[in-house]
Amino acid sequence: MKIGIVGLPNVGKSTLFKALTKKQVIIENYPFATIEPNVGVVAVPDERLDKLAAVSKSEKIIPATIEFLDIAGLVKNAHQGEGLGNQFLSHIREVDAIVEVVRDFIDENVIHVEGAPDPKRDRDIIHLELAMADLETITRRLERASGKVKSGDKTAAAETALLEKIKNAIDEGRAVRDLELSPEEKKELKSLSLLTAKPVLVVRNIAENQIKSTADGELTISAKIEAELADLEPTEAASYLQELGLQSSGLDRLIKKSYELLNLITFFTSGPKETRAWTIRRGTRAPEAAGVIHTDFEKGFIRAEIIPWKKLVEAGGEIPSKEKGWLRLEGKEYIMQDGDVAHFRFAPT
Repeated sequence: MKIGIVGLPNVGKSTLFKALTKKQVIIENYPFATIEPNVGVVAVPDERLDKLAAVSKSEKIIPATIEFLDIAGLVKNAHQGEGLGNQFLSHIREVDAIVEVVRDFIDENVIHVEGAPDPKRDRDIIHLELAMADLETITRRLERASGKVKSGDKTAAAETALLEKIKNAIDEGRAVRDLELSPEEKKELKSLSLLTAKPVLVVRNIAENQIKSTADGELTISAKIEAELADLEPTEAASYLQELGLQSSGLDRLIKKSYELLNLITFFTSGPKETRAWTIRRGTRAPEAAGVIHTDFEKGFIRAEIIPWKKLVEAGGEIPSKEKGWLRLEGKEYIMQDGDVAHFRFAPT
C-alpha cells in the first residue's frame, strides 16, 4: 500500500518525509534494493507486538509496514504543466491514498509560493488541480467511448453514463470519493486511476510552539519537532514528548492514520520463532487472510485457530489459552477482526 505525500512548495512536506525515512524498516523478502530514494517503507507502530512477543518468547518481531512517497511539489495550474505538474500527476496516480500537507506557520525565512500561508487556500489549490486532471482524463475517455456508443455498444453506453455522472459531480465541486457508487461502478473506476477518488488525510504543519489536537479529518504536526525527534534515541525522544505533553509523536499518529485511511486492519501470528503483524483490508475472510501469508494456505484452507490478542496475553500463552477455552476454531466464512492472533490449518495442495 502506497501513501503519496503532496503539497505546495515550502510547506514542510520534504522535512516530514525525511523524518519518516529515518523510521524505515527492512522486511525479509521485501525488494528494498529496488526502492527509489523518494520512497520510505516504515513500520506501523503497534504496542501489541511487544506484548505478544513477550508471552510467546519470540526470537524476533516483524511489524506491518506502509510505503510513503515524497511527490514533487504542486503549484497552481499543474494540470496545465506548470512547475513539475506532469511529473506530479503521474506519480500521484500510483498511490492508494493521499496525505496533503498544508502550511500553518509563519517564517519570514521560508517563502510561500502564494505569498503567505493560508491552509484553506492551499487545500483548494490542491483539490482544484486534482479535479482538473480528472476532468481531462474523463473527457478523453468520453471521446473514445462516443464512437462505440453510436455503434450500439452496450458496455460503452454504461461506461459513458458513469463518466458523465462523475463529470457532473466534479463540475459541481464534489470529489469522486464522496459519490455513492455501485460495486460495478467502483470496479469500472479503478482503470481510470482518478485522483479525487483516492482517500485523503490533511496534515496541518504548525509551528513548534503551537501544538494542537487533531481535528476531524486533519492531523496537526510540527514537522520541525518531528525532525528533531527522529534524531534522538528512543529514551530521549520519549522524554521530549513528555515535556511537550504528547503521548505519541506526530509521525506515529500519521502512520496509524494513514493505515486507517486505507481501511486496513492487522492480524498476528505469534510463536517462538517470530511475532508478526499482517495487513489485510477490513472485511477479509479467514482463507484470504491465510493467503496473505502463503497462497498454499488459502488454496488448502481447512480452518483457523483464532484468539484475540488481549486474551492470549492475559492467559500467558497458547497452551494456557487452550486450557481456558479461549482459543476457538473458525471456518471459511469467518471475517477476521483487528487484533486476531491466528494459526491456519491447511491441506497441502
